[in-house]
Amino acid sequence: MSPPRKGASNLLLLLLLAILSCRFAESAIGVNWGTVSFHRLKPSTVVDLLKENKIGKVKLFDADPGALEALMGSGIQVMVGIPNELLSTISSSVSASDLWVRQNVSRYMVKGGADIRYLYIAVGNEPFLTSYSGQFQTYVMPALLNLQQSLTKANLAGYVRLVVPCNADAYESPSLPSQGAFRPELTQIITQLVSFLNSNGAPFVVNIYPFLSLYGNSDFPQDYAFFEGTTHAVTDGPNVYTNAFDGNFDTLVSALTKLGYGQMPIVIGEVGWPSDGAPGANLTAAKVFNQGLINHVVGNKGTPLRPGSPPMDVYIFGLLDEGAKSVLPGNFERHWGIFSFDGQAKYALNLGQGNKNLKNAENVEYLPSRWCVVDSSKDLTNVANHMRIACSVADCTTLNYGGSCNEIGVKGNISYAFNSFYQLKMQDERSCDFDGLGMVTFLDPSVGECRFLVGVTETKGSSSSKSSSSFIGSRRWMISIIVLFIWAVQLLMM
Repeated sequence: MSPPRKGASNLLLLLLLAILSCRFAESAIGVNWGTVSFHRLKPSTVVDLLKENKIGKVKLFDADPGALEALMGSGIQVMVGIPNELLSTISSSVSASDLWVRQNVSRYMVKGGADIRYLYIAVGNEPFLTSYSGQFQTYVMPALLNLQQSLTKANLAGYVRLVVPCNADAYESPSLPSQGAFRPELTQIITQLVSFLNSNGAPFVVNIYPFLSLYGNSDFPQDYAFFEGTTHAVTDGPNVYTNAFDGNFDTLVSALTKLGYGQMPIVIGEVGWPSDGAPGANLTAAKVFNQGLINHVVGNKGTPLRPGSPPMDVYIFGLLDEGAKSVLPGNFERHWGIFSFDGQAKYALNLGQGNKNLKNAENVEYLPSRWCVVDSSKDLTNVANHMRIACSVADCTTLNYGGSCNEIGVKGNISYAFNSFYQLKMQDERSCDFDGLGMVTFLDPSVGECRFLVGVTETKGSSSSKSSSSFIGSRRWMISIIVLFIWAVQLLMM
């Protein structure tokens, strides 16, 4: 047998490089699809919204059957979440782990199913968060090992990767990114985690929120939170940081380097800017931050420690506003969406996916165009209690300081509260009574950016139309590799 020709060897190398470059070109902007809302769009409507905006990656916080069924055949890659509350059970029982995989992964990996070939299962969400005081910490590695075993049994271990989204508070730095290190009490478990991730070809997933740095620290320079340049640049040896995102990212890189994993791929699991509910949380700031972030990522700028190498994927938080979320962190928690709860774009945003601006959801099924407002002709002496009750159930976060409805006047505030409750109760006429203080109107009482919502129907829609296109597409890439590889080997043998 004659030795391989040099030209054929070079050709094989080029082919393999081309294949690898195609694989890594899948990195993109994705979104987090949260569902903690009083007014949930039909899953099929949300999937259509994702497709219209050419969003090819989505992250779920649980294995919601409606969402997964709607995603089947869509070609959209999914990161499925396992809530922290399940970690104890899964970590202590292989049977529970097997059952979870069967119910939430295997059943969707069918012809025309969800695109799970290059999927990640998020084991918990920010389980090392400081505020959890370590309550989930001991479950993480046992849960990972059990789930990996379950995936192997199901012949899925080569297709599905396990990751653990971490909050940026898992690591810290005295002052400079190069000094980054994981919190001392986490060093042992994080070392185990990154070793597991590395051995299974999985990335480190981190959630980074410059907004929270600004919100929680009055001394934090506002312009450093964005990507427009700053007068407060941070100089770290030869590296200069002009935005908080890069500084935070490289702090993680430094922390990973100290553990011997400086080249580990990183995925941003959550990043974004709220548009309401607090000072600094508004439409303008949200647009400037998110567009700056997207331009920064798709422009392949990278960071000082990883120039020209942006994160593998970046998942914007979030897709839709979630009006039923806890406001314990702040009223802004319900306003992270780039779309409002009903799938309408809040501002112009180019996701770098082909569309210059966001496209609104279509075929949204609204309740009738009517609102509940206060009857200003009545004695409003006792209205405060009614307003308090309404807001204890419905979402009134925009009325607070810094919110878009904070300056619409006392009667406007009362009407907003009444209407929020009325829409939550699906416009039941009794829900607009308030001891005779409320009245139904057909004139939209919205004022400027203060939008009085109309609810959407809660009809359970069927999933998007299924087809085998996703299944075929996910296999086509591998088939192409095999064909090219065989061809290249034949050239070498000549």
